[in-house]
Amino acid sequence: MYRRNYFWENNSSSSSEDEESLQIERREYKMFQRIQLNTWDDVDFLNRFRLSKRTTMMVLEEIKDSLPCDERRSRELRPITQLLIALRYYALGSFQLAIADFSGVCITSVHVVLKRVSRALAELSPRYIQMPQTQNERLKAAKEFFAVAKFPRTIGAIDCTHIRIQSPGGTDAENFRNRKGWFSLNVQTVSAANLKINDIVARWQGSAHDQRIFNMSSLKKRFEDGEFEHFILVGDSGYTNTTFLATPFLNVTNAVENLYNESQIRTRNCVERSYGVWKRRFPVLATGLRCRLDTVQSVIVACAVLHNIAIDQNESQPPPEMYDFANMLAATDVPSDTLLGSASATTHNVRARLVRSYFQPMLDS
Repeated sequence: MYRRNYFWENNSSSSSEDEESLQIERREYKMFQRIQLNTWDDVDFLNRFRLSKRTTMMVLEEIKDSLPCDERRSRELRPITQLLIALRYYALGSFQLAIADFSGVCITSVHVVLKRVSRALAELSPRYIQMPQTQNERLKAAKEFFAVAKFPRTIGAIDCTHIRIQSPGGTDAENFRNRKGWFSLNVQTVSAANLKINDIVARWQGSAHDQRIFNMSSLKKRFEDGEFEHFILVGDSGYTNTTFLATPFLNVTNAVENLYNESQIRTRNCVERSYGVWKRRFPVLATGLRCRLDTVQSVIVACAVLHNIAIDQNESQPPPEMYDFANMLAATDVPSDTLLGSASATTHNVRARLVRSYFQPMLDS
């Protein structure tokens, strides 16, 4: 204690600088203290963090054990604060520096928290992101898809969407440049009829084609092994028509093929709509991710988990007029091109069987 007093007495010339730094620290701590649930009402909280307070607290209970906090340290970030920082980043789609200014913490803390929370949320994916497991679940999924446009046996609509990222650098950076000319990850998802994400692959470069991603995925092997029995997926013409994946006819030659296409396209539209809802709720997926590649992958899966939780909890969508830019970018996510085309309509693929046994009798009646 004596040494401390002696030090301050012999450094009076720097007292003004120390006082100024102390005021800055107090001001930063005051900003830090403002990030609390009761700061905003329900509507403002939803607009800023994309989830309601009730759902946020439910998510916190799921991941709080993965968010360490030493209560003995007054400046330690509490689990709820860490979650709100991550949610604000997903909602804002901006530089991490802007999140740091909003939170009253340093940018290094934002980087650490974002990585930690995103990984904790991504680890929930086996529970919240899964294909229908039981026969009853598959029948329910097929009934929901049938109600859309009377397309039978469908348990999922598959497609890919590009998530914008900054250049990862290195010798392989150009592999991430997509056909539209910007850097991205090409993310494959399977959507349910209620727009939930039932399967996600978020590790392929933007230059990878949709069919290649599906060929290398475990989901294709599960279908080939007969896990889903006679149930099928629907996809666009960027995929090859197989026994378990129905694609549209590229050249319609008769009325029954036209009827098939109309039903298939309307059913497949569920996955396109899911991208719009997903990116509108979390604009960072539309405006672009500015972080390390491993964190990018965690953020994408984390947003998919939160998307499904929001649907399960009947969360309302944030006002679209407030996020026109994110909506505009999401709208540019057009269906895949037709580089691969589709397999010929033989008796060995699902499209030919559906036309012959289902759509032709429907048209005849």
